[in-house]
Amino acid sequence: MTVVTAERITTADQAVRIATELAEVFAAGAVERDHSRRLPHEELDQLSASGLLAITVPAEFGGADLPPSVVAEVVRILAAADPNIAQVPHSHFVYLNLLRLAGTRAQRSDYFGKVLAGARIANAQSERGGATVADISTVLRLDHDTTVADAESSQDDVTGDAVSARIEDRRFVVEGTKYYCTGSLFADVLAVLARLDDPHGLSGLTPGEYVAFVPALEPGVRIIDDWDALGQRTTGSGTVEFAAVKVGREQLVSRASAVNAPTGYGAFAQLLHAAIDAGIARGALAAAAEFVRTRSRPWFEAEVAHAADDPLVVQRFGELAVAVAAAESTLSVAGAAVDAAVRPTAVADRAVAQEGHSDAPGDGAQASIAVATAKILADRAANEVSAAIFEVGGTRSAAAEHRLDHFWRNARTHTLHDPVRWKYQHIGRGVLHNRPPPLHGVI
Repeated sequence: MTVVTAERITTADQAVRIATELAEVFAAGAVERDHSRRLPHEELDQLSASGLLAITVPAEFGGADLPPSVVAEVVRILAAADPNIAQVPHSHFVYLNLLRLAGTRAQRSDYFGKVLAGARIANAQSERGGATVADISTVLRLDHDTTVADAESSQDDVTGDAVSARIEDRRFVVEGTKYYCTGSLFADVLAVLARLDDPHGLSGLTPGEYVAFVPALEPGVRIIDDWDALGQRTTGSGTVEFAAVKVGREQLVSRASAVNAPTGYGAFAQLLHAAIDAGIARGALAAAAEFVRTRSRPWFEAEVAHAADDPLVVQRFGELAVAVAAAESTLSVAGAAVDAAVRPTAVADRAVAQEGHSDAPGDGAQASIAVATAKILADRAANEVSAAIFEVGGTRSAAAEHRLDHFWRNARTHTLHDPVRWKYQHIGRGVLHNRPPPLHGVI
């Protein structure tokens, strides 16, 4: 486990202040880390020690229980300094949310306690080779040794309590290969998405997809540092192989109750992606302004002494600033919408609506649409502003020594996570047909 002593954050103001202080530290080395692909092990230990990775832990388990809007603001602040570091804990927060929504009390107590002590969770979710990204071939199946032991013991004890106990004690194995596992190189625990392979119904589990929380150093786990994308180069998003990795029932959480209901699960995950993009846009705008003020030469036809006084450059910066402000504003609106969707009373409201079969979009649907809107504008701003650095900076801005290309490379890479063209579809269907967005983890 990560060896740090984590502070305890108790308020939103404290979280934002600490994020701002860390962002200043992280920004100082961000360009060099990208250039040399130096993985931010020390910086992530600082992040863990700050207590920021535990800000969503519910109050009943000793955490600050801060809402999604605050998490998004923390991520945005960090992303403006170094979006690589900001993306690493994305899955950490998402899977803490899964535990909150679908974990048992014992599971929540266990993993929330680990996180309060500084542990980091990373995803092992995406795969290659399926027809779509939604196809999962990694399997969760009963451990053969456990099955044999159960079969033998069932001959001696067939009471209901004994059968229930045996089901809880059963061991499973996870087998498969995952790709793009962001943060896996820095993780203490891997959240592994797998489908249950139990054709004879012997496991005692409901068919479907499960997340197995697996220690990163568990026998059979192989984490490979093979991430070689053009951007987000230091996120540790490599391949992870699972060769008959043994897990217990207490490590398994079903995704169904979180993903197949309007819980705000997908909206929360997407909100953090939008925050990363908005942060990249803000960081790129600041870098562009600094370059134009200190290094650029004015175009001769402007008849000014400084590039920053060229009226056409000033105009362009106004346009870029509006794009960034729009992204940040819609991110704030989306954060408030997700806050409303996950508040305790929203759970009761959903139950009433479902019982009455209401067709009106609920808080969960409204949150997903608000986040989709924010994601579109953040995607647009990140790509536009990071490319415009060279437009406003002039020829010398393209010199390799300035290393301004990392903003665009990071923006282009991160915004490929899921296509915004489908966000427009869901928004349009809501406007025209009052149709809520689908229930899955990316809307």
